Amino acid sequence: MLKKLARKMRRDERGITGLETAIILIAFVVVASVFAYTVLSAGIFSSQKGQEAVYTGLEQARSTLELTGDVVAKANSTAITEIIFSVSNALDGEAIDLTDTTGNNVTVISYSSSTARVEQLDWTKAFQGYGDDDDLLEAGEMFEITVDMTGAGETIDTYHTFTLEVKPPVGSVLVIERTTPAVLDSVMILH
Repeated sequence: MLKKLARKMRRDERGITGLETAIILIAFVVVASVFAYTVLSAGIFSSQKGQEAVYTGLEQARSTLELTGDVVAKANSTAITEIIFSVSNALDGEAIDLTDTTGNNVTVISYSSSTARVEQLDWTKAFQGYGDDDDLLEAGEMFEITVDMTGAGETIDTYHTFTLEVKPPVGSVLVIERTTPAVLDSVMILH
């Protein structure tokens, strides 16, 4: 009986042949290839999105106003009437539109304090030094901005802390926060 069983086992050809092994191996390779392609595609997509974010950030940074010099205030005997400051283009970047249309400006200057907020103040500009005759603040140019503070919605007198936000159409907001001194002179530098 043992001999019969041994002969039967030798003739039994059940098991995996070379062809079946090759088919299984190919299936594993195909599945691994599809998985690798998916991972690489996701990586390339995320790299492109990262690159877009970097370029957008650079564009924003290159389209940024920079405060140049002091912030000067003009006052009558009781309140600040004008704020004057100079701006240039940070990083010699993209041109910034400073078209002055009095009341409907492309670049908006807003006012806020602990008791008031005005979304848009009237302002004017004048070239300082080098500049062409357009309304774009370009690399190497400087504008002097004069803000009419009579539309601030409150009296800006002594020890008054306020914020001006200069919002260009593209780029980051320039925030100017100042406090008025104990005595209002006709012309003074605000710190």
